[in-house]
Amino acid sequence: MNNYRNIRVTVQENIALITISRPDVLNALNSETVTELLKAVQELEHDPRAHIVIITGDGKAFVAGADITEMNSKGPEEARTYSELGHSLMRAIQNMGKAAIAAVNGYALGGGTELALACDIRIASENAQFGLPETILGIIPGWGATQRMPRLVGTAVAKELIFTGEIISARRALEIGLVNRVVPDEDLMTAAMDMARKIKHQGPIAVSHAKQVINRGMDRPLQEGCGLEIDAFVSCFNTEDQKEGLQAFIEKREPRFKGR
Repeated sequence: MNNYRNIRVTVQENIALITISRPDVLNALNSETVTELLKAVQELEHDPRAHIVIITGDGKAFVAGADITEMNSKGPEEARTYSELGHSLMRAIQNMGKAAIAAVNGYALGGGTELALACDIRIASENAQFGLPETILGIIPGWGATQRMPRLVGTAVAKELIFTGEIISARRALEIGLVNRVVPDEDLMTAAMDMARKIKHQGPIAVSHAKQVINRGMDRPLQEGCGLEIDAFVSCFNTEDQKEGLQAFIEKREPRFKGR
């Protein structure tokens, strides 16, 4: 992978790990870091070695938010460019043909919560904290939280979190459905890797199709969404993986998927 200033990217066991590494500022996302994350996600999308992507933070924070110092100097047009850059990153994660897991190791505030929301699965350590405190700054979330949060936890809870800027614990995040599971701090990466291995064991084309159908169907009427599912289901039958998966089941052996 490329040499980055603010992130580290490794690939092992077909699992890509992106670590945001600006611990001196609690991994706050400035434009340079967002640009690096976007480039890494785009490269991993086309990297045959990477079947799953895990995103985490270095030190005691996942991402403590966007870089307030950088935002303080922006006018309206610069704010638009900054918001559009963040949306490009979140959209790239959400739309990539590979599952993305957020391993939330500490503070996930503002842009950190938005980054976690863009991922498919969120695993949090017990000391993780989530929040969207933008309104205390006189602004609103600018990287998708006003849209993704209501779809995940419901409109009423999303409005409460955004209007009040309340910071919530990992346990509360689990209660409202913001995260999939909470684990002891020392077990976070083990849990994330275990989840990644479970997904990696499945047919990669099937996982990709399932992700895309779920995402595309969320905002459509049920019948239309079911139509998307039918099309994707049929598409699987044009793949070698489908034939291998069914044959392996019949032969009572582990499938050897090739992603084609």
